[in-house]
Amino acid sequence: MRVDLDVPEEIVQQFAAEPGGVARAAAEALAAEGVRSGRLTVYQARQMLGIRSRYEMDGFLKARGVLLPDAIEQVLTDSDTAIAFSK
Repeated sequence: MRVDLDVPEEIVQQFAAEPGGVARAAAEALAAEGVRSGRLTVYQARQMLGIRSRYEMDGFLKARGVLLPDAIEQVLTDSDTAIAFSK
């Protein structure tokens, strides 16, 4: 689906040097917010952005401050494991 946005030219110019320009920035913002809000799965966001690996997608989300519940659970599990081994 194609979506048209009215964006002031000065803002478009700020994104002109980046690959994909303002269209890519908008798609990335939509994907990140979609995952953050639960409206998109990580897989759907990966498809939307053409990101091939889960590892690359995790980096994309981390760079935008999107923490996934399973990532938080993994941190807690790893912390518990580290504490258990330190005793």
